Amino acid sequence: MYQLGKNQKKILLLLLAGVGLCVARTPRQYFQVIRSVKSEWDKINYLALRRSIASLYKSKLIKEKSNSDGSTTMVLTGLGRKKAITFNIETMEIKKPKKWDKKWRIVFFDVPEKRKESRNVLRETLKRIGFLEFQKSVFVCPYECKDELDYVIEFFNVRLHVRLGTATWLDNELHLKEKFNIS
Repeated sequence: MYQLGKNQKKILLLLLAGVGLCVARTPRQYFQVIRSVKSEWDKINYLALRRSIASLYKSKLIKEKSNSDGSTTMVLTGLGRKKAITFNIETMEIKKPKKWDKKWRIVFFDVPEKRKESRNVLRETLKRIGFLEFQKSVFVCPYECKDELDYVIEFFNVRLHVRLGTATWLDNELHLKEKFNIS
């Protein structure tokens, strides 16, 4: 498989951010995307950028689209989009707020056996981003994470098999608070 360099990954993520702007549901989400794009764009070396773009064209992760005004637009291909989403999910984490809102976020899932691989990767991803396994297909986290969960669920294409909930009390709360290091 083709290995991407740091700048190539950034370019794919920046192009994916354009998609994020299109689907942002609130002004807050829109400006979060803008801020993250600007900071990453400022870090790119322009000579390296040109080489990275040429390499992305060769690897068919981006394509060129000619506009009616004579300008050219870079567009993610299906493969490029998938690659960009993968980079994003690899670095995703749930932010710990300064003060806990005393709510437990719960993920329940029942992914069929024929999708066993998706189920196992979903389970591992939930653990990696900060969830604790409550039962085999039930995970819990004390922090707001609806956007992250929606992203993970869509990424693994398991929306039909996953339910989300919020609880204000769990019978083993003391144990969970200890595990998450909250008071």
